[in-house]
Amino acid sequence: MKLRSILAGLIILAGYSCKTEPTSSLADYQGEENYSVIMGEAKVGYLKAETSGDTINIDYDYKNNGRGPTMKETIVLNAEGYPISWEVTGNTTFGNAVDEKFSLEGNEASWTDATGSGNASVDAAQLYVNQFGSPYSAVLAARLLMNAPENTLPVLPAGNLTLTKMEDLSVPNTSGEGELALTTYALSGAEMNPSYFIMDDSDRFFAYISPRYIVVRDGYEAEEKDLRQLAENYSAERYEKLQKEYANNYDKKVRIKNVKVFDPKNLSLTEAVSVVVEGEKITAIEAADASGENEVVIEGNGGTLIPGLYEMHAHTGDNGALLNILAGVTSFRDMGNNNEVLSKLIEKIESGVLAGPRVTKLGFIEGKSEYNANNGILVASEEEALAAVDKYDSLGFYGVKLYNSMNGDWAPAIVKKAHDQGLFVAGHVPAFSNANAMLRAGFDEMTHINQTMLGWVLEPEEDTRTLLRLTAMKRFPELDLNSDKVQETMDLFVENKTAMDPTLAIHERLMLSRNGEVTLGALDYVDNMPPNEQRSLKVALAQIADDEEDKAYREAYDKIVETLKMMKDKGILIVPGTDLGGAFNLHRELELYTEQLGYTPAEVLKLASYDMAEYLGHDSLGSIEEGKLADFFLVPGNPVEDIKAIKTIAMVSRGGTFYYPSDVYPAFGITPFTEKPEVKE
Repeated sequence: MKLRSILAGLIILAGYSCKTEPTSSLADYQGEENYSVIMGEAKVGYLKAETSGDTINIDYDYKNNGRGPTMKETIVLNAEGYPISWEVTGNTTFGNAVDEKFSLEGNEASWTDATGSGNASVDAAQLYVNQFGSPYSAVLAARLLMNAPENTLPVLPAGNLTLTKMEDLSVPNTSGEGELALTTYALSGAEMNPSYFIMDDSDRFFAYISPRYIVVRDGYEAEEKDLRQLAENYSAERYEKLQKEYANNYDKKVRIKNVKVFDPKNLSLTEAVSVVVEGEKITAIEAADASGENEVVIEGNGGTLIPGLYEMHAHTGDNGALLNILAGVTSFRDMGNNNEVLSKLIEKIESGVLAGPRVTKLGFIEGKSEYNANNGILVASEEEALAAVDKYDSLGFYGVKLYNSMNGDWAPAIVKKAHDQGLFVAGHVPAFSNANAMLRAGFDEMTHINQTMLGWVLEPEEDTRTLLRLTAMKRFPELDLNSDKVQETMDLFVENKTAMDPTLAIHERLMLSRNGEVTLGALDYVDNMPPNEQRSLKVALAQIADDEEDKAYREAYDKIVETLKMMKDKGILIVPGTDLGGAFNLHRELELYTEQLGYTPAEVLKLASYDMAEYLGHDSLGSIEEGKLADFFLVPGNPVEDIKAIKTIAMVSRGGTFYYPSDVYPAFGITPFTEKPEVKE
């Protein structure tokens, strides 16, 4: 009888417990989930998630081109599905150590990331947008956003996050029987561009998708190409809508009135004039107060018209194409891409469906290895490399770019074949080789200044396919630039008339950025960016372990600048490119040339417009003259006196299609930098 009483009591307590204890938001998602990371159709890593009770443990790791993030996350959710504890540890792509924490205790939220610590008092739990976590967090946000008003919620540290359903679809089950129902979504608000991901009909994470990078549930790797195409389509649709809304194609002549024109041949500004555009070309340059019938008139207000700029180290994507146009960057040299993606993108740009720069293509040739990048054409022999040259030639590429894992011994044969076919050759220094060997092989251009300088500090057996090609730069301060080994390389540059593509801005970002401080190149625009973009501009790329390492990197950067000044003084052509996506970063590249390399603002403007047009053989670009293509931009200030004037752009013409950045920037969450000029139609 006593036993029965105890059992009854336990049953009553169990019933009471069921009524008072909230059900875990993760009750339906317990267990292990496994995903593959795929880049360029190659599996390069994994994501593993294990859910137990209210806790999710995530292990995320991938490596492409000898580098990539390694992260572990522990997330604890409350009964409503909001995070109350979130820890992320590991290393970023370039080795910066991560120790990110978030907690919610009562109404007090606090967090620590690479930018520092913060806190907020909240009336109710809020989503936290992590700085370094894996793509898995998208599904946690989605489950909350599905039931939120207008599918939007405020987030910490700042801003709002919005979920948009894209479409329903299905894929065959791995069992071979039936299909798995899926739904694709977009998350927007955290960055300038949405991110896209997929959930199954149980609201479990299935995939994170982008044009170059896929995370997909194990067993469904064969769907990678179709998923990548989905991401391309969604991104293209977004930019096609922006193009329809903000691209101005006037059906009559356009007169930009009362402007001074930068003349690269004279390194000066003209007197005030009017520039007339008809179709895609400049048809007249007339008096400042001239007028004509049936014209659109854009009031220049005495500002400066500058030829469109060249970003000479780009990796073209639709996400950055419009942003480059808005920054006056009307021409790209693509230095390596997924060839299929690039071909489709160029087609859309040239047809006017998407906004974007004019693209000059270099074909990417990489050797197969455990460290290889997954772009362009991968080769395992000299014969395959020579065949790749033929392939790029048949596809109309301007030239080829050789990369880290390729065997340096193949370079002379590749260069000879390329030159025999009229193709340009640039590239990295392949692992276990050096710049001198590539210069003797006949490279037309060396890519990244560190690639050349590493040959002066590395031992022959050291492997630059790893992060060593970055961390070994700490040895640069000890270099004697007047030494025989340095001067031998300099002489080869001069003798062979080889150009240098230094990508100085990315070296500044790598070597001088520190956690918690706005990166130097972003000081002039960080306050105009959306909140989470501002956050990303306060993070170091490399790991700076201590004061000694801090000093080494700073002095190494100074040595890079000293090397480039020596190259400039020797008459070696410096080619302006960033490897950072162009746009605001190209502005910084040019600013560094004036501040640190000794160019005047006028010389830099000429270098980035007229000289690069000449370098690439673009006769119809590079200056604002009658008969040339109408690629130019308008700034209120005088960039010949202050190069920073190019950062404040009121209008851009790309082949007679006009854009007003102040109209477009809010679509990216960016506060405009200046007002739209008066336009009379």
